[in-house]
Amino acid sequence: MSMYTDALSFLEDERDAWRPYETLSQLTDDELERPVEAAHGWSGRDLMSHLVHWQLLALDVAKELGMSETSARKVAADEDFERRGDVVVNAEVDALWRAKSIDAVRQAFASTAGELRGFLTVVPETRWVKNADMQTFFYEELTEHYEEHRPELTAILDAAGVG
Repeated sequence: MSMYTDALSFLEDERDAWRPYETLSQLTDDELERPVEAAHGWSGRDLMSHLVHWQLLALDVAKELGMSETSARKVAADEDFERRGDVVVNAEVDALWRAKSIDAVRQAFASTAGELRGFLTVVPETRWVKNADMQTFFYEELTEHYEEHRPELTAILDAAGVG
């Protein structure tokens, strides 16, 4: 990860990394619900939910950083992840979002990334871009996370005949 020196550069890179995922919104409900073997058995809905869940965490952290130098939500999430691990936490995330309607998933997917970007533009840069720990957090939860899941995105779009 290269260190960013300003919010605009970070937000432009995050936006560019997110853009390919927006194609998921064009899939039908049936296409979104269909598990794709080449995507580790995830459906498009699963991928949307997974990414939105972590965007919502980042949004909570951004909201706290808008009001304070620190984020209790980030500390709690870090401790939970450290204590219970990736597999357990992500299994809970999957179950939580599978219980929601497809419309709720679509709505969260359509609005969360933009809302998060909007909040980050008003958080003082000293609290996130110029704070190495926070910059790393936002980079890992957003841009890097999107890059990690590009193979699943490609497989899901290929399975739907989009791509």
